[in-house]
Amino acid sequence: MLSKYVTPVLQWLLGPAVFLLFPFCSEGQVSLPQVNLGLTNFEDGVAFPGFLIEETGGNYRAGQFKDRRGQTIPGSNEANAITSLTHIAWVSKWRILGGYFGAEVVLPAADVHVDTSFGPRARTIGTSDLIFGPAVIEWNDKKLFKRPLFQRALLDVAVPTGQYDANSPVNIGNHLINLNPYYAFTYIPTKKIEISGRLHYLWNGKNDRPFAGLGAKSIQPGQAFHQNLASSYQVTRILRVGLGGYLLEQITDHRINDIPLPGSRERTFAIGPGIEIHKDRLFVYLNTYFEAGVRNRPQGFMWELRVSTVIPSMLGLRASASPGQSDSCGIACYPAEHPWGE
Repeated sequence: MLSKYVTPVLQWLLGPAVFLLFPFCSEGQVSLPQVNLGLTNFEDGVAFPGFLIEETGGNYRAGQFKDRRGQTIPGSNEANAITSLTHIAWVSKWRILGGYFGAEVVLPAADVHVDTSFGPRARTIGTSDLIFGPAVIEWNDKKLFKRPLFQRALLDVAVPTGQYDANSPVNIGNHLINLNPYYAFTYIPTKKIEISGRLHYLWNGKNDRPFAGLGAKSIQPGQAFHQNLASSYQVTRILRVGLGGYLLEQITDHRINDIPLPGSRERTFAIGPGIEIHKDRLFVYLNTYFEAGVRNRPQGFMWELRVSTVIPSMLGLRASASPGQSDSCGIACYPAEHPWGE
């Protein structure tokens, strides 16, 4: 029964473009929605009461596609996506479980072009699924070995509001709900060095209107873990340089009509350099990533440019900055009474 769905055709379910990543499954037309791979990095865990307004643009290019064994699929196969993301976050003065309560909303968009010798050749432009985080808790007063440790827990929910056409193999939206909770941290071991990470779990609901070419009633992408890790060094008062990376590992099979697809699990890894420039409450991040170790996905190169500004709440915070002596910080401003020291 499964054999009718196991085809060498690519289905593009391009969800939240902020999490720029091309899903691919050589065993059938099911793929993971977009997730945050590398698009948050330096000082990720830092936040104080206030607002964050952020715009991200990026480009992903893939010139090869990998099968279940990590082998390159023959032929001329290319994919390109230009993406944008609007992100607004808020951290309140209200405390829950010892941390500050907050919320966020994300609206992605993308221009996607796919040209493969084994599947679709198409282009689509539009907005993606709306993401909202109704529950954020930020702990910004913890210590580890007497050094600052920022932590955040959040539940992100993506709802099917994006562009989607069941008659097209290329879509920006996913036509399903997914839950993507995460834990983020930033640790400051020295005055000039920070280490940050974000650990995610992804659960996907069913798409009850899949690509018509499948002839299926429903599809359901598998579950996955994915994480970002980064570290940066403060070179000058306004400049940080460092390395970032991401890892994704799918832990359950994709499903078609509730039947698992063996060999459909996706994997990818990437690493690359980045810089952060900050002045007062303005932040600019530029990061690049080179992928390797890919399974059931395209393999390529990504860059992203992220610009953000913060509006701190009136809590007697000063515009002091990234770890050490700087001019601004995460979502708002570091309290004057908590310098990083040597």
